Amino acid sequence: VQLQASGGGLVQPGGSLRLSCAASGCAINAYFMGWFRQAPGKEREFVGDISWSGISKYQSDTVKGRFHISRDNAKNTVYLQMNSLKPEDTAVYYCAARVTGNYSYWGQGTLVTVSS
Repeated sequence: VQLQASGGGLVQPGGSLRLSCAASGCAINAYFMGWFRQAPGKEREFVGDISWSGISKYQSDTVKGRFHISRDNAKNTVYLQMNSLKPEDTAVYYCAARVTGNYSYWGQGTLVTVSS
């Protein structure tokens, strides 16, 4: 499966962005879909994921309540809605897919910059 993340850009603190992850080559309805991010000089971290049935979970309180993951299997797309953005949310955001075990398929990343 090929993944294409999009929707990143420059946003002011407190603003919102919605990232999209479009899949091709295979239907994603049997995949867990995850979002990760990597800030400058830091290791990649797990943001959250969503199961094939639409159950989502988030990594920590740093994003819980502000970020929301959803999926549209008919469009073969997963979304990351990010609200109340903070400068510390600045990172390259990646989507990934797995059936079981570790994430095997990765998109190329989209840059989100939160700055005034």
